[in-house]
Amino acid sequence: MKNTLYQSFWRTHFYAALFITPLLISLTLSGIGYLFYTDVENQLYDKYFFGESGKTEVQSIDDAVKLAEESYAGYKTNKIIELEEPYNTRLSMKNADGKEKYVFLDDHNQIIGGQDADYTFSNIMRNAHSSLFIGGTVVNYLVELAACWAVFLLLSGIYMTFKAKILKRTKQTNKRQKSRKFHALIGTIITIPMLVIIFTGLPWSALMGKYIYQASQDHPSFGTPLLQQQPPTSNVSEIPWATRQETPPTSDSGHAAHHGMGANMGYVANPNQLSVEKLQHEIDAMNISKPYAIIYPTSEDGVYTVAKSSNTGVTGLDVSPYDETTMYFDQYSGKYIDKVGYEDYGILAKWFTWGIPLHEGHLFGWPNKLINLLVCLAFLVVIVWGFRTWLLRKKQGMLSAPPKISQKVSIPFIIFMIILGILMPLFGLSLIAVVLVELIINLVSKNKLAKKEVN
Repeated sequence: MKNTLYQSFWRTHFYAALFITPLLISLTLSGIGYLFYTDVENQLYDKYFFGESGKTEVQSIDDAVKLAEESYAGYKTNKIIELEEPYNTRLSMKNADGKEKYVFLDDHNQIIGGQDADYTFSNIMRNAHSSLFIGGTVVNYLVELAACWAVFLLLSGIYMTFKAKILKRTKQTNKRQKSRKFHALIGTIITIPMLVIIFTGLPWSALMGKYIYQASQDHPSFGTPLLQQQPPTSNVSEIPWATRQETPPTSDSGHAAHHGMGANMGYVANPNQLSVEKLQHEIDAMNISKPYAIIYPTSEDGVYTVAKSSNTGVTGLDVSPYDETTMYFDQYSGKYIDKVGYEDYGILAKWFTWGIPLHEGHLFGWPNKLINLLVCLAFLVVIVWGFRTWLLRKKQGMLSAPPKISQKVSIPFIIFMIILGILMPLFGLSLIAVVLVELIINLVSKNKLAKKEVN
């Protein structure tokens, strides 16, 4: 007879798989779609990414921005994305409702066209993967909960595989045992890479992501450098004396975009602000190579930010983690102020600088995509074969769940679950809910049994 620890893992493994399988399938399929978003977008948006407007007149980048804002009323440019050849320049624009548009410029800075950011392939796949298209706090928590229980499924599966010696060669096995063995074998092979994929996706999770971000902010030496948290300010004395006392332009509050790049809406044009064209002369003089994003200041003492990131989620913009850097320029003089580079990051920030592109499949090119694809496909196989194994042992008209634990739950199992609950707070909260439900069910069962005995 299997020991109590094994029974505890088996029964919990079964019910966890039963409830979160639909979510895991959805997350895995959308993750596969997102793996190839750059390849898909290069084909889908060929005209925007690589096409030309047909106009031969060359205009400045500032005139192009002005024309784009006139063409798309209510939208303000908050970011200019300069990409390597053969990609066109992309303007990122937002309106007061937070809606975002991408406007593309050819090499003459003439407008080719625009698209709604919400309906690009990359953003559709991202929304499906992180919020199941529905969005909202509850759904985000649900997605994180599925990831947490997936960790439990992988670890408990490893324990049961080796405890029951499932992979041991046997002469005679029936169809169910063969299915169980295949399920255990593939699960064992992908456990480590799958855990890496799950944990490198945690920066976007609802609860753990918040704690990770806060830890990174609270401990600059361990996480995000203080300069990146509190960017320098521009020299306001650069504003002419005659206009210095005028009411400064106001900034619409923004929020951090996916992968941490600033995504403020922009603000009413500051007549004293340095033109982007002149800023680009400063950038070129410093031999800053493309790709990079120019992010507009959001206040009168804000700065121009020039960022090169390894995890932007923008086709053509990602760079190597070693090349990741954030530079600050005075918005009035264009003078270089300071920068934060990969070498300045704490260990936590460095981990996610490598981990996020690894999760997304573009850290080391096609091999990264291929490995992630194989792991995701294998994970789907594990799910299918686990379901098949259950069907082969399931009796008609019955759930055929693993038997209830007749003895007390083993101490090692409790310790293991507590550790996982501490490491993954949402998992811990769900465990408390499960225990409470179990206690209520047992209490109701005992009351029914007592009534029967009385009658």
